[in-house]
Amino acid sequence: MPIYPADWIRVAANDFQRVPRRLEEGDIADAALHLQQALEKYLKGFLLSRGWALQRTHDLRILLEEAARYEPDLKRFRRLCTEITAYHVQERYPFSEQSPALKKWGRISGKPEASWTG
Repeated sequence: MPIYPADWIRVAANDFQRVPRRLEEGDIADAALHLQQALEKYLKGFLLSRGWALQRTHDLRILLEEAARYEPDLKRFRRLCTEITAYHVQERYPFSEQSPALKKWGRISGKPEASWTG
């Protein structure tokens, strides 16, 4: 796992460049995966540049809350990070319907739990 902010930013940019290509191909799930990965890596790069100790998490909400300590304006992306995290968990781990991220996403989006799996 890289420890230098520039490494995280470089890899994040590569993931982010894949998003429009996957959308053009009609692969929404893969586009969403690359979007989640890009945001995760951008946030980790930002945090590392501020002296943050690297943590193993894929939860954008956790990373965003940490980043908002340094840059409070980032809180405006809370809903986005919640929805992308929930979608990421649902796509990668469909068996974990009881995930806290999915429950939170359902409350925010207004979608009933039954619609999460299909």
